[in-house]
This record gives sequence, structure tokens and C-alpha cells, in this order.
Amino acid sequence: MTDFLTALALVLVIEGALYALFPTTMRRLIVEALTMPENRLRAVGLATAMAGVGFVWLLRGA
Repeated sequence: MTDFLTALALVLVIEGALYALFPTTMRRLIVEALTMPENRLRAVGLATAMAGVGFVWLLRGA
């Protein structure tokens, strides 16, 4: 459970840093995501989640 909460905190740190450092770019990406077709958004989300799981798997050495 500690690892999960640490991962959530790290997501908040990274996302907050991106909004603080690149507010215009983040705003543009949000607008682009709003206009993206739902199927493509799902595919990108699934691919990102799979990449994250793979990366954790490699780091944990399972």
C-alpha cells in the first residue's frame, strides 16, 4: 500500500511540475485531448498504462 501511495504522490509531483513549468503547452494538450476522438483517447490511455506496467515490471525485476 505504501508503494501505491508513493506512486500517486509522484504522479501529483510530476503533473504539478508540468503545469507549473509549461502552462501554455499543458493548456494546448488539454484542448487537443478534448477534440480527440474517444476511441483514440482510449487507445492512447491503454498504451500509456501498459507502458507504465511494463516499466514497473522491469524496475521490480519480476
